[in-house]
Amino acid sequence: MTFEEFQQSISLSAPPKGLSPILEALWHDANGDWEAAHNIAQSKEGTQTYDRLHAYLHRVEGDTFNAGYWYRRAGSEVFKGSLKEEWAYLTHIFIQKA
Repeated sequence: MTFEEFQQSISLSAPPKGLSPILEALWHDANGDWEAAHNIAQSKEGTQTYDRLHAYLHRVEGDTFNAGYWYRRAGSEVFKGSLKEEWAYLTHIFIQKA
C-alpha cells in the first residue's frame, strides 16, 4: 500500500484488511477515534515502535508531559513539526516497514 492509498482509505467506514496494527492505529486516529488508536499503542507497551506511536497519540491528546515520557521510552526525540506532519511521518515509516 502506498501513502496515497492509505490516505484514501481514511474515507472508508473501516480500516482496510491486512494493515499492521500500527497503521490501523494511525487510521483510527485520522478518523477521530483516539481511544481505538490508544488501545493499540498500549497493547504492546515496551516495544519501541508502539511506544513511538504512544508518544504521538499523547501529543494529539495535548498531554505533552506524558508524550515526552513515551518519546524517551521509544528512544526518539520529541517531534518538532505539526501533528499532521508527525502523522504523515509515522505513516510513511510504517508503510515502508509493512
